[in-house]
Amino acid sequence: MALFNAFERISNAYYHLTAAEKKVADYVIIHQRDTQYMSISELAEACGVAEATVSRFSKRLGYKGYNAFKLAVANATSPRGGGNPLSGEITPEDTVFDMCQKLYTANLDAMEQTLGLLRPEAVKAAGDLLERADKVLCMGQGGSMLAAQEAAHLFSTVSGKYFPVGDSHMQTIAAAQLGPGDVILFFSFSGSTRDLVELARLARERGARIILVTRFPTSPGAALADVVLQCGANESPLQLGSVPARVAMIFVTDVLFSEVCRRDLETCRAHRRQVADALAEKHL
Repeated sequence: MALFNAFERISNAYYHLTAAEKKVADYVIIHQRDTQYMSISELAEACGVAEATVSRFSKRLGYKGYNAFKLAVANATSPRGGGNPLSGEITPEDTVFDMCQKLYTANLDAMEQTLGLLRPEAVKAAGDLLERADKVLCMGQGGSMLAAQEAAHLFSTVSGKYFPVGDSHMQTIAAAQLGPGDVILFFSFSGSTRDLVELARLARERGARIILVTRFPTSPGAALADVVLQCGANESPLQLGSVPARVAMIFVTDVLFSEVCRRDLETCRAHRRQVADALAEKHL
């Protein structure tokens, strides 16, 4: 699927950039609206790099030059249809209504990006692995573990083979005991944490398969995964696990859950009825 959004191109190319080019990428992601108004000299100075670096960065993303890249940034940051100008960071001057509109836009954008980035063949491949798995461990670190717990909870309503594993030491212990029939469903927005890479290598040694939900399909973790499901959301390095990033991951979870369930709807319905009946006793 072609990537027309400038920020999607940055995310996909990020781990192939040089250290200097990553400075440009980080600045552009954080200052999305400001970038479209900056000359190549201004951007280079702001990033602390040479103008040649900005030019190479633009061409590495597939643009003819900096001006073409800047136009792409302007298109990517313009409000959809010109009807809703409220987007970007929350400011002290915002009213509650303004704040809600901005947050709504950020979450909606994350889902729209994810919809454009998900590859149908990857969804089907992940569904195949989950369908055949003897056991599925749902894992992540930090905010991504919340998405992993959500996935384990959702899939547990139709199958007893899904388990969340939160602590990094317990994840290692669990991975060490996996076999060829087992699968790890891992959530990592960056796809580049040390724990993920170490765990993926251990799981592969045991013959287990790995499904990774991440924003960066060229990340170190993605290189070790059997299937990569890409989620959207433009999260700056300073946001440290934004809600839109988790919304994007949960949307991927919902897609994957539906893909698995629709293959055997009657069995899934039966399991959900059993769970619903059991949980009914918990209500007053």
